[in-house]
Amino acid sequence: EGMIIADSSTISPSATRNFAERVAKKGAQYVDAPMTGSKPAAEGGTLLFIVGGNEQTVERLKPLFAGMGKKIFRMGDVGKGQSAKLVMNLQIAMIYEGFAEALTLAAKLGVDAETLMPLVNASMVRSGVVEYKSPFVLGRDFTANFPLRLMRKDIRLALEAAKEARVKLPGLETVEDIYEMAIEDGHAELDYAATLLLLEKWAGVEVKGQAA
Repeated sequence: EGMIIADSSTISPSATRNFAERVAKKGAQYVDAPMTGSKPAAEGGTLLFIVGGNEQTVERLKPLFAGMGKKIFRMGDVGKGQSAKLVMNLQIAMIYEGFAEALTLAAKLGVDAETLMPLVNASMVRSGVVEYKSPFVLGRDFTANFPLRLMRKDIRLALEAAKEARVKLPGLETVEDIYEMAIEDGHAELDYAATLLLLEKWAGVEVKGQAA
C-alpha cells in the first residue's frame, strides 16, 4: 500500500500498462522510466529518463532520477515512457544503419572515411548518432556500449508495438533482418555498430580511419 514501482527496463508499452493495472490492484503505483544515453552516460550520471506515469508520482521520483541522470522527460501516462523509448531507439537504429551503409559504399568507391567525415558533420547529414559512433567505427572499436542483441530486442518491441497499432514500418523491418544476420555472424555481444562488419563482409571492404 502506497508503494511506487519505477521500472527502468525497456519492455513493450502494452505489457507496461498491464503491469500498472496489476500493481494498482495492490494499492501501489507504477511508473515506466526507461533511460537513454548508453554506457558512458550511465557511468557519468548523465542519462536521460523517459517517464510515463501520474504527474504527482513522477514529481516524487525526480530526486531519485536526478541522482543518475541529467534530464527527466515525462511523456504522459503509464506506457508513454516505453512508447517514446522505442521511438527513440527506432531512430537510432535506422540513422546508424544509414551511416554504416554510406561508409561501406564510400569505401567501395574509394572515398576515404576520414576525408568524408568533415563533410558529413558540416552538412545536414550530421546527427548525434553519427558524431558519437564515428570515432569508434573509424577506430575499429566495436566493444559494446549498447550490445547488438539488445538493440535487436528493442527493434522487435517497436515492430510489435507498431503491429498492435496497425502501423507499417518497412524500413525497420529491413533493419531487423540485418540485425538477425549480424547475430548469426557472431556479433550479438558487440556494439550495435557491428552491423557494419556484416556490410563490409558483403562488400569485400573495410572501413577504418588513419589511427586504426
